[in-house]
Amino acid sequence: MIVAFPDDAEPRPEPLHTWQEHGFTVAEARGWIKEGFRLPQARRWRESGVYAADQARQWRTAGATPYTVDVCLRAGMTPRDAVRWRELGHSLEEAADRHLAGESPRPRRWLHRLFGGDRSRAAEPGAMRELLRAGVAASTARGFADAGWAGRDAVEWARRGVAPTDARIFRALGFSAAEAEKLDEDAISVMVGWWRAGVPFDEVAAWRGAGFQPGEAVALRADGTGVEQAKILRALSDGAE
Repeated sequence: MIVAFPDDAEPRPEPLHTWQEHGFTVAEARGWIKEGFRLPQARRWRESGVYAADQARQWRTAGATPYTVDVCLRAGMTPRDAVRWRELGHSLEEAADRHLAGESPRPRRWLHRLFGGDRSRAAEPGAMRELLRAGVAASTARGFADAGWAGRDAVEWARRGVAPTDARIFRALGFSAAEAEKLDEDAISVMVGWWRAGVPFDEVAAWRGAGFQPGEAVALRADGTGVEQAKILRALSDGAE
């Protein structure tokens, strides 16, 4: 006899004793069921090296499957790493290669070009000398020079310990070096958060500097509060320090 289920009916999870027959404890089985996995899915994740249900859920959210997660695990990545790389346009395989090579998540080349950071440019003539003369450590100065920064432009960012790539993005968003140093987020996170909210890049620093989060800025903009009012709030905030 064929039993018909409604179109929106979901298959019921297997009985706990069936999970136990495949090596799961009752607690483990309940955890996998709670996260929305059925037994065959849970078995595939475990065979791929992901043994906890919550970790499998995080990897699934990051875009991985039991058949692709192995490259990430071999590279020592976490689900959070995978999400950050994918948000910046990298495939899981490419992200794993770059992570294994010691790179941090960064925009693809088109984003470097968007913010004026093309690494194919030669080091800015005299940048190293100017940065060293300003007391910047040689290793830090080399990073800014290789990234094509003019020495005078890089000094303040380098002194405050902002990495060249982060500095390029923060500056494009309108932040000063002093403002960027106070932020509790890296440049990529700031950019992606405001980008997703739909706030224009040239308004980000004004809203963020006035203490607003992306969602708050979007709501205020919808009510007619413009960036100029945000700049006034920003100036008042700066003056109160």
